[in-house]
Amino acid sequence: MRFGVWCLLVLAGVESADSQIGQEVALAHHLVDGVEVRLSIPELLRHGAVVFCANWTDYDGGGRPSTKGTGHPLADSLQPLIGTRAWNRISGPDANSCSGCHNQPYGISGGSGDFVTNVFVLAQRFDFVTLDSDDKVSTKGSLDENLQPVTLQTVGNFRRTTGMFGAGYLEMLAREITADLQQIRSTIRRGETKELVAKGIHFGKLTLTTTGLWDTSKVEGLPRLSLLTKGSNDPPSLVIRPWHQAANVVSLREFTNNAFNQHHGIQSTERFGIDTDPDGDGVKNELTRADVTAVTLFQAALQVPGRVIPNEPIIEAAVLNGERVFETIGCSTCHIPSLPLSNWTFTEPNPYNPPGNLRLGETKTVSMDLASPVLPQPRLAPAAANAKVIQVPAYTDFKLHDITDPNDHDIEPLDMNQSVWSPKFKAGNRYFLTKRLWGAGNEPPYYHHGLFTTMRRSILAHAGEALQSRKAFEALPNYDKDSLIEFLKTLQVLPPATKDLVVDENFHAKIWPPPAEKRNQLLSERK
Repeated sequence: MRFGVWCLLVLAGVESADSQIGQEVALAHHLVDGVEVRLSIPELLRHGAVVFCANWTDYDGGGRPSTKGTGHPLADSLQPLIGTRAWNRISGPDANSCSGCHNQPYGISGGSGDFVTNVFVLAQRFDFVTLDSDDKVSTKGSLDENLQPVTLQTVGNFRRTTGMFGAGYLEMLAREITADLQQIRSTIRRGETKELVAKGIHFGKLTLTTTGLWDTSKVEGLPRLSLLTKGSNDPPSLVIRPWHQAANVVSLREFTNNAFNQHHGIQSTERFGIDTDPDGDGVKNELTRADVTAVTLFQAALQVPGRVIPNEPIIEAAVLNGERVFETIGCSTCHIPSLPLSNWTFTEPNPYNPPGNLRLGETKTVSMDLASPVLPQPRLAPAAANAKVIQVPAYTDFKLHDITDPNDHDIEPLDMNQSVWSPKFKAGNRYFLTKRLWGAGNEPPYYHHGLFTTMRRSILAHAGEALQSRKAFEALPNYDKDSLIEFLKTLQVLPPATKDLVVDENFHAKIWPPPAEKRNQLLSERK
């Protein structure tokens, strides 16, 4: 038996067969902290897949009788979340497993979800949402922090379940952009202002005043949490937060620690402590640090989306034209087609993790080559053996943008990047991360709320900073509009184990863009 397998079975502290008889657990064996640095990547990914797909039970510690999804004690401890109050579709716990929501397309664990899997972000600050007018306790079931009644529309932000495909590459891009921005910040002297530019993306200007205060008023596209500062010795972090559609979470690991507690009632030891039972369900150490590392790597290793371009000449011509239209009407200004990644070795933990999550230096680093052929296919890889970058075609700029109509009050009711006690918290949210378009072609529904069934409807909803591009789209001839849609339809998640990133309708490898002669022929035939 190889050492890694022995670690899974022995170092994880397996109970005897007798002690397991009659138990109904989703995760029979936890990884002991420290073993994650000795297991192979395939072994860690197998364990991570088990954790991601586990249907948690009471024996595992599923549910959280005494705590909210935020981790705080219930507002009303006399009504624990047990029995008919154990599950709540709005405030949570609301899912038995990660894969219960993240499973599309092709049933791939880690993917996006149907409308039915939408979540009410920030509703987890309530004990058990009832919307009962007789409830008079703040954040118990119907009254907010200021004792104001909430509705289904205002209790939280209604968000679609997004796919995690290509997540490792995305997080590494976010880390590199962060490092570039922080490097520029480190060169600013008192009285200076400098442009913040990373990978060709402009994030505005940062100033250090003559009095030693950081002025972030001209910084663009970063959330409030990345701009906080208390003076010259406490500069804004400028950390790119690629997770949550409002750029609230730094890493897959932070996202995982949050989600397991909120949605499943499973508490990780790195967040809640070893040998503790904060939620009062009688189960300790529900998710070890090593378990979290494994499931984080599982998400980071998910395949990348590719393209499906049918061999029909009429469609090929439309796709070529759609690619051109995408550029000419300004879509690519924010949906940048490709960004260069210099380091594709994914490491845990993320060096920018906030407190409450495993941080750099607290344990040995685990590394995973994102281009490794042992990871789920297809993958991105260097164009040549000596290439220094990998191009990541995610179609995003990692920035927050206001794409809402200033006259439209139908915005997100809450700003998750503000304190719940700040007036800005209830002023609502108009800023969203630029949608990563790779995979969009077969990952409906669309927009941050998942209320749109077509990509065309999403385009027509663009306003604010994207208003000119939307107007340009509306002014296009019908063929150009339809061509843009045909182009977007090609950006798809491919069936598992597909080797090539660009395929035809039969998932056979396809050369794209076509050779110049064929390209000219396709376009001329259309004319």
